[in-house]
Amino acid sequence: MSESLIPAESLARVGEVMSGPVTVVIDRREAQRYAYAVGDENPIYFDEAAARAAGYRTLVAPPTYVTHAVMQPQTASDLRTDGLYRDGTGVRLLVNRMMFGGEEWDFIEPVCIGDEITAVTRLAALDQKEGRKGPFVRQVRETTFVNQFGDEVARSRLIGIAR
Repeated sequence: MSESLIPAESLARVGEVMSGPVTVVIDRREAQRYAYAVGDENPIYFDEAAARAAGYRTLVAPPTYVTHAVMQPQTASDLRTDGLYRDGTGVRLLVNRMMFGGEEWDFIEPVCIGDEITAVTRLAALDQKEGRKGPFVRQVRETTFVNQFGDEVARSRLIGIAR
């Protein structure tokens, strides 16, 4: 194995809150606009009778809408030259670049219009791997989404690959 690309102070941050809590109320108009934008016109997002007939308390938001809803605005000055936003968490790695490595989701409960959702993101993992082109770091940020009843409704794991 190569020298570590993960400084000890960064490794010690695993488990730490990176952002949040952020709380939002799920808005009908925005959730429906999101559904149209992603091409998902399921009636449970638009027709309250259809949502109730399907067993929901009211209209439902598309599953991945929760991450869009809790996103905090950033300024153009926060953009890097590649069009991605700078990482403001201060997790330092001895690498030159970070790439998107995928996202995994667990959808636990439906999110309904009017629900109050709170999101918290933690640094879930930092580990070094050996690849065909040499060592890299896998960084995992896990966001939990909880509703006003205290129920976890979704969990996402955003994976970054750093070389």
